[in-house]
Amino acid sequence: MVPRNKDREEEEYGVLLYYKYAQIPDLDELLNFYHSNCNSLALLGRVRLSPLGVNVTVGGKLCSLKKHIAAVESNNLFGGTDFKIAACRSPLNDKVAEECGFTSLSIRVVKELVTLSSNPLIKSPAISNAGKHLSAVEFHSVLRKAGHILDNDSSIHNKDLILLDARNLYETRIGKFHNSNVETLDPSIRQYSDLPTWIDDNSDLLRGKHVLMYCTGGIRCEMASAYIRSKGVGYENVFQLFGGIQRYLEQFPDGGYFKGKNFVFDHRISVGSSEADVLGTCLLCGLSFDDYSSRLRCSYCRMLVLVCDSCQKDGSTFVCELCQKHGKDVSLISLVENSISYTMSTQTELKTVYPDTKVSLHLPRREDLYATEIGHRRKLKILCLHGFRQNASNFKGRTASLAKKLKSIAELVFVDAPHELPFIYQPSVQGSCHNCASSSPSQQQSPPPPSEHCKKKFAWVVAPDLRERSETDWKMADCPFDPLQYQQQTDGLDVSLAYLKEVFAHRGPFDGILGFSQGAAMAAVVCSQLGMLKGELDIRFVILCSGFALTLSELEKRLIKCPSLHIFGGNHGNDRQIANQASRDLASLFDGSCCVKIEHDCGHIIPTRLPYIDQIKDFLKSFL
Repeated sequence: MVPRNKDREEEEYGVLLYYKYAQIPDLDELLNFYHSNCNSLALLGRVRLSPLGVNVTVGGKLCSLKKHIAAVESNNLFGGTDFKIAACRSPLNDKVAEECGFTSLSIRVVKELVTLSSNPLIKSPAISNAGKHLSAVEFHSVLRKAGHILDNDSSIHNKDLILLDARNLYETRIGKFHNSNVETLDPSIRQYSDLPTWIDDNSDLLRGKHVLMYCTGGIRCEMASAYIRSKGVGYENVFQLFGGIQRYLEQFPDGGYFKGKNFVFDHRISVGSSEADVLGTCLLCGLSFDDYSSRLRCSYCRMLVLVCDSCQKDGSTFVCELCQKHGKDVSLISLVENSISYTMSTQTELKTVYPDTKVSLHLPRREDLYATEIGHRRKLKILCLHGFRQNASNFKGRTASLAKKLKSIAELVFVDAPHELPFIYQPSVQGSCHNCASSSPSQQQSPPPPSEHCKKKFAWVVAPDLRERSETDWKMADCPFDPLQYQQQTDGLDVSLAYLKEVFAHRGPFDGILGFSQGAAMAAVVCSQLGMLKGELDIRFVILCSGFALTLSELEKRLIKCPSLHIFGGNHGNDRQIANQASRDLASLFDGSCCVKIEHDCGHIIPTRLPYIDQIKDFLKSFL
């Protein structure tokens, strides 16, 4: 840094960023230190402490920041910490300052310094397995040579070297590393916790490569590189830019191989090199633009969007490129000024025709968009799939108690399954199928149930012979009806999946799916194909109640990694519809590290009494 006049330094404002992974022996003592030190020095910002280290972003007078560094360095735990300090003006915009955490001091104890996975049931990899640190000079040298020796043991060819950006989409849109000789992978994720899923889905691109990772200040690469290396053979050669882009730009003021600006999480918002080009473009008009200072956000997912000054209008709503890719439309929403609610424009009823399939779609008009302002915790939005020969209205009634007890946590959304079923009834006579066919006319003419007020019944994944529609006309069963025969019917799976894609496109996004009986079987199939359905059926968790597994090869390939809650009757015949073992077999298809089971004695229902409701709440709260 350039030497500064001491008097000037007394008045100049600065920002300090640092992190340190270390075993903290006394977390309470460290908490007290930060409270005392930061308050005495009038520092504002964010301090996050965990048993494994600290992550700090604070602002204040430069002289105060240097005193803070000296106090921290006196603790042996912080040896080798990279303190990044930069002089800058105080925030000019109060709202920007508030969003960046510079109007107050927030000191909190957290489980993780950075949340690697949105699945709270999966343990993070050991930080000791993180990738090798490369200094800014070493990182630059590797990119410059791009084919020469990286270390003493291995020679890297251009095809073996890749750059991996560990940041979010809105960050990479205004700046990134570029070398024409090296492939750069941009995961295009909304949030850091989506990165592990991207790594899992693209592991073939990383296997056998020398991976050079980078992020803003280095902390996200620590855990992400450890996650890649935890995959074992073929993933050993992972390296990370020590100090992140910030240290690189300090070392190479002209930008070096980094083009554009570096997004930072304080009131500066972005920092560029002396020759920074504008890489970003306006979401609406496409002209060059990279100023996030207005903090405009997507009306669906709340991700930052780039909108130039000319395209910014009062009351305008914006849809980010990821939501647009997934079928969201800005014309569907109108933002209510100074409110956290949204209203939907009227839509015509969705009608989809599938070749050679008699199937009716019953998608209600889209509900109010489920979003909230920053600072307000939103409830989880859960799509509910009913069982065989039920409908959305019936299932909503059966789960009214559940919805009431979860109202502060989750919103339940109900839809009819796509396959309308004929009304059938069983004659009063007893006997075999042969006897049914040969019984007397008087026996066969036993009247069906009253057709008045009959509601249509629907199903998932049914066989072709059950797709016939009959409105309210009753059909007598031609043999004793087996109420469980649908467990082996999968011919309608493609239609059911296509239908759910439409539901997600027009009523989503959803945080999770709750499936009951056959609806649980359908939900399990969705979970087994999340990789292939990414962008169309994205969920964070699934709740399977009285579920069973369909006979499908997709369910036998590998463990399903989607976080799951399994709710089913106990061993003693408490659920007479779906056997306990069938639900256990379904649960066994899911990764045990993110699978929770609740056995109850309440029959073929979703229990809402203690202790079961508290267990359900605990599972859901982990995703808030």
